[in-house]
Amino acid sequence: MKKMISLTFALMMTASLAACSGNTGTAGTTSAAAVESTTAESTAAESTVDTKSATVLESGAEESKESASAEEKPETITIKALNASKDEVDVEVPYDPQRIAILDMACLDILDNLGLGDRVVGSASTSLEYLQKYVTDSNIEKLGTIKEADMEAVMACEPDIIFIGGRLSTYYDALSEIAPVVFLATDSELGVVESVRKISATIASIFGLEEEIGEKMNGFDERIAALSAFAEGKNAIVGMCTSGSFNLLGDDGRCSLIGVEIGFNNLGNDVVAAQADSSRGNGGSGENGGGKGNGGSGEGSGRSGSQAAGTSTHGNEASFELVVDLNPDYIFVMDRDAAIGTDGAQLAQQIMENELVMGTDAYKNGHIVYLEHPAVWYTAEGGVTALDVMLQDLEGALLAE
Repeated sequence: MKKMISLTFALMMTASLAACSGNTGTAGTTSAAAVESTTAESTAAESTVDTKSATVLESGAEESKESASAEEKPETITIKALNASKDEVDVEVPYDPQRIAILDMACLDILDNLGLGDRVVGSASTSLEYLQKYVTDSNIEKLGTIKEADMEAVMACEPDIIFIGGRLSTYYDALSEIAPVVFLATDSELGVVESVRKISATIASIFGLEEEIGEKMNGFDERIAALSAFAEGKNAIVGMCTSGSFNLLGDDGRCSLIGVEIGFNNLGNDVVAAQADSSRGNGGSGENGGGKGNGGSGEGSGRSGSQAAGTSTHGNEASFELVVDLNPDYIFVMDRDAAIGTDGAQLAQQIMENELVMGTDAYKNGHIVYLEHPAVWYTAEGGVTALDVMLQDLEGALLAE
């Protein structure tokens, strides 16, 4: 009996222990799951916090960059430009100006290429086709011409900055009373192409657009090289027809691209230099181009350079007998009267194709080149689009042969 009781008690204890053991396992499993769930929730929460923190940090970084950029943007910038005496000086102008007055077509050409046309509040008149939108836009004030500014109109359009060429150099001080004046011009010592690069870079720097203008200049060097290869070993005279006469242009005058960069041996250089020496010997100052400035975008301003050092504003008058004596391979002719729209003027071809000139090798060989876009050569030399058009005129006449 005692053995039975003991056995029964032993079985009960075993069952009890088994039950306890089973309960402990379930509780352990539940506890582990709870811990895992809590850990996962904690990790997810931390992840959410990290993501939000990262977003906040990124947003803060962007705001910081924008703030830094705004702080770094200067109010003014100092550039190299000409003064009223046509000397290159430091000129302080507003950085990234919003209201622009234009009294020079080469500068308008460049601003147009930079996509800044919507900032032009006033412009001088022009006959150039590719700039007509600035003439016909009723929202743009008419500021006179590239030779005579309408001062009241300039003042009324309230510009932040004013661009001028050499024709208006005498207006420099008066215009400076209204807004900072930027006077830029080509330099025959640099050549037209390098002058365009320099002028364009200067204007672009005012607006922080140096990279954009660099792209606009791509391709010009190759085109110059092709024309230079054609011109090698050839001579020419370059001239301007005006008021029924033919005037010689040295490499310090308008159209210097033909002699300086393209490389034609300009036979007019010696003639122009001799005339200048004679004028100085007689005590006259001559109307030569010894000063800084540009014959194309600065009528009457002269040009810097020593290639001929004596070309007058409108060229040096030459007889047709001289043309016969020089007997060049090529004759390049720019029609000034056509460029400025002179009513009733003779066409350049009518002036040039006379009995004397028709006896030259240039005429006989079909080598008289009438520059197709005289207004561009005469009023916009120094602009990016102008340079493109000038090269097209030469390419069409020379490389298509």
